[in-house]
Amino acid sequence: MQRLYDFLRRYPTWVDSFWAVVLFGFSAVSGTASQEDRGSDLPAVMIPIVLMLCLVVALRRRMPEKMLLLAVAAGLAQLAFDVSQMPADFAMLVIIYTVAADGAPWASRIALIGGLSAGLLAQLRWQVESESAASNILVGVFQTVPFALAWVLGDSIRTRRAYLAQLEERAARLEKEREAQSKVAVAAERARIARELHDVVAHNVSVMVVQADGAAYVLDSAPDQAKKALETISGTGRQALAEMRRLLGVLRTGEHQESGEYVPQPDVEQLDDLIEQCRTSGLPVDFKIEGTPRPLPSGVELTAYRIVQEALTNTRKHGGPNAGASVRLVYFDDGLGLLVEDDGKGAPHELYEEGGTDGQGHGLIGMRERVGMVGGTLDAGPRPGGGFRISALLPLKSAH
Repeated sequence: MQRLYDFLRRYPTWVDSFWAVVLFGFSAVSGTASQEDRGSDLPAVMIPIVLMLCLVVALRRRMPEKMLLLAVAAGLAQLAFDVSQMPADFAMLVIIYTVAADGAPWASRIALIGGLSAGLLAQLRWQVESESAASNILVGVFQTVPFALAWVLGDSIRTRRAYLAQLEERAARLEKEREAQSKVAVAAERARIARELHDVVAHNVSVMVVQADGAAYVLDSAPDQAKKALETISGTGRQALAEMRRLLGVLRTGEHQESGEYVPQPDVEQLDDLIEQCRTSGLPVDFKIEGTPRPLPSGVELTAYRIVQEALTNTRKHGGPNAGASVRLVYFDDGLGLLVEDDGKGAPHELYEEGGTDGQGHGLIGMRERVGMVGGTLDAGPRPGGGFRISALLPLKSAH
């Protein structure tokens, strides 16, 4: 059954041609019966008119506008040559429906006007003399109903198809928008992971470099200190590898998790461990908390931790051997303030001026992106009297 249905859909003209042959057969039988009843020959023009109307049915879907004009010509020929109503006139209903559903707008209007006129014209041309004029007109009005219904049905099909096409177009557009949003989300996630990787690698590698330099310096004179430095390097390296594995796991699988196995989520409470690690690596850090600590949104906690981590990493990189740093964490009524300062020689100008033209300064770029994501502000630059200063204000919201 499905194969037959598919065949009929693929070859609609063949189907219409079959019904045209059937219609011609009915017309021939009806004409023969009418000839026997009247005892006279049929008009010679009747056969061409029947053939014209059957052709209208056969080609209605291939060229609906032309077939409408052919049907109009056949109808006018019937009126002119006094060929009374016959089964082949059913083709007029068919072409009116077809044009209303698939034809051009002008053809649809002509079909409506012609359909509403056909019944009245036929009744006036072949009116029953025994009936009154009012009765003949009433019958003509009733004869217009099938033509009107055919046009209404076709126009309804046209409207439904247009509505479905609009829905399909909208669905396709929404699908493209979803794909675009997915690509944007993936790009944002990869940028976030890149920032995480930078923070993890830059901080831990800088600690390892400082410890390795210290171990090399005291290797002969103080083996115990060198051993302790090597242990610190080993522990820091393992920690960096573990965090990098989790981040790379997200890149491989494409999964986005705000918390869990893949994405490390340091918070403000871990700042003590971070600062202690910096002190162990040889960077003196003064850490103070002002105000009343309170629960923070996870995004704010991660942002605050990464800002302090990156600032201390930059101090180790650019501050010089005798640099010291101070970290202030201030809880305001409507925000969290961060101030990280050092008394070193400061970073080169190109590293904090929009990231630099040489592609460096990724840490400060990541800071600005993180602060912007939580709606905060960041100020980074040289400190009066020497050194470098990073200050940030992060808005606080309820953690519930």
